[in-house]
Amino acid sequence: MSDNTFQPDPNIDVMRRAYRFWAPVYDAVCGRIFLSTRLTAAAIARRSGRQILEIGVGTGLSLGDYRAANDVAGIDISPEMIGKAKERVQQHRLTNVRDLQVMDAHDLAFPDDSFDVVVAQFVITLVQNPERVLDEALRVTRPGGSIILANHFLSENPRIAAFEKAIAPVVHRIGLRPDFPFERVERWIARNPGTYIKQCFTTGPMGSFSIIQIGYQALN
Repeated sequence: MSDNTFQPDPNIDVMRRAYRFWAPVYDAVCGRIFLSTRLTAAAIARRSGRQILEIGVGTGLSLGDYRAANDVAGIDISPEMIGKAKERVQQHRLTNVRDLQVMDAHDLAFPDDSFDVVVAQFVITLVQNPERVLDEALRVTRPGGSIILANHFLSENPRIAAFEKAIAPVVHRIGLRPDFPFERVERWIARNPGTYIKQCFTTGPMGSFSIIQIGYQALN
């Protein structure tokens, strides 16, 4: 099935409005749903390196999931979300969180090879250009490091996939993307020498989310 059967990638202004809506209620609505997936993704990141960047850090729900030995930075396109994340860091005294910034994941203001691990939880399907965001994540990841994606992707079950596509035009307006095909991540990996799927598995309620660890090795 060709990609033109899917909804277009969301406009960045639409996402800013959606995140403004979600910021006050995100923790209450999504915290429990995402909990097990979030904890698993953070555990993989902790084992994979010391310096960690969270793209789309949101309200900072995951910031307390890292160890004191981890050096954590977080970015988000939404000032409202970053404001909540900064409040969380102060409230819980998360001294290992070094930097929280309003920043566009399509154009990261970090030098090349800045981090051991880049984590994007429930983000890659909601950005205006997912491939560009993955390019930027790879650019700031050191050779030997990892990119970790945690997300829902279009179901492989034809009936569920049909439902997800049917509701996609409506839920896009509130910042959701149920119809994003995992094949786009696979195609991006195929185009980027040195990247490979280190592990990939389903998690969360009824296996509705996936965690993908993308390894990166520099080529001689």
